[in-house]
Amino acid sequence: MKRIIATAVVAGITAGCAGPAAQQDAVATAKLEPRSGSQVSGTVTFTQAGPDIVRVTGQVSGHTKGPKGFHIHEKGDCSDPKAMSTGGHFNPGNHKHGGPYEPERHAGDLSNLTFNDKGIATVNFVVGGISVSKNRPDGIIGRAVIVHMDVDDYKTDPTGNAGGRVACGVIR
Repeated sequence: MKRIIATAVVAGITAGCAGPAAQQDAVATAKLEPRSGSQVSGTVTFTQAGPDIVRVTGQVSGHTKGPKGFHIHEKGDCSDPKAMSTGGHFNPGNHKHGGPYEPERHAGDLSNLTFNDKGIATVNFVVGGISVSKNRPDGIIGRAVIVHMDVDDYKTDPTGNAGGRVACGVIR
């Protein structure tokens, strides 16, 4: 009898620990494809690194040198040639546009990507305010990630004055 109870307790503890760990390890990927006549493409991965932290990694190529706006948009629909079918920035909290580490910002306001002389940007940063989930209000699975033509100024509401949409990928 003691052995059965002990096994049940250990199984219950293990099952209880698996829930948060499984959420922490959640991963989603977006394959970026060119839009608006550009050659910009790449792959971006979103990994739940903690309860409120997501690591964003990947590589994007085919853009002009310098910083460019990079956002999660509300709709996972890249069907429009200019990616306008993705709607606005993902903003479940109804905040004003801001930088990725500002207290007041859209959940989809990410860091600018900086492209080098060869038109390549390496993506590697962490951000809060989003989750690698489909069912949470801050969940990004099923939404789109967009690379813009110009730099995000982190202040102009609602777009950051980042210009046209040159690459689009659905987060899956």
